[in-house]
Amino acid sequence: MLRRWSKVVSPISKFGSQKSHLNFLKNVTRQSYAGVAPAPTIEDKPQPPAVNPHKMFWSKPCSLALLPDSPLRVEEPNYQGIKRFMLKLMLFYSKQSRSIRGANVVYHRIISQVDKPPIYEVFNLEKTFKTTFSLLVLHMWLCLRRLKQEGNEGVEFGQYLYEIYNHDVELRVSKAGVNLLLTKWMKELEKIFYGNIVAYDTALLPEAKPGDFSNAIWRNIFSEDGSSTEDDAASQSVQALARYARREESCMTLTDKEALYSGNFMFTSLKHENRRGKGPQ
Repeated sequence: MLRRWSKVVSPISKFGSQKSHLNFLKNVTRQSYAGVAPAPTIEDKPQPPAVNPHKMFWSKPCSLALLPDSPLRVEEPNYQGIKRFMLKLMLFYSKQSRSIRGANVVYHRIISQVDKPPIYEVFNLEKTFKTTFSLLVLHMWLCLRRLKQEGNEGVEFGQYLYEIYNHDVELRVSKAGVNLLLTKWMKELEKIFYGNIVAYDTALLPEAKPGDFSNAIWRNIFSEDGSSTEDDAASQSVQALARYARREESCMTLTDKEALYSGNFMFTSLKHENRRGKGPQ
């Protein structure tokens, strides 16, 4: 049985060594990418303008809900007549079925943000299993944190979302070439998931220090060895991702319940921010 995501174990030390978890993620990455030959370089190919992360994610937070006429909205099927009657008998319109469908849409919004190139370009990240998984957990945290604000109903919806996430991660691990001891690997990833969730929540407590959240972003996403000391070369990207996550967290709070449960919201477009960051230096 899957653990309930809301029952997070604390303190983080119970999850084991941060360094050992990072080594675990590196092992998955090596299995995924070790056999890929390096792409040929074209020296005279024009390089795109450098991104300036310092210019990004300063705008005022706003609701992420899609407009009523947005083509990106996903609406509940409105069957009529005998078909609707039969679907009712099969509990298609039950609260649980609606929640599961909504959770699937929410998870699609998450992977649409995490699996596409802009997020790696904007934050200067290499697309590996480790970075993709870490970004996936970050966006799951954004959604689960917002759902908790809706009380028990939100927690129940969050459990459906977590189960969809867990299934997707299992498929990703299998595609990475890990077929032996899959259960053990999934347990390790579960520990990392809960450890990251605790770290982000703790960094936003009233008593937290100003740099705690960006430090959590550094350790969970950018650091290769679990070091708590931020790399100067990655500093601007770390701060930009921290601003992005803090802004999205505020935006999610402003997003209404209907949009949240139906999945009719979109995370901030990183294509737009990427263009903004490529302006005059």
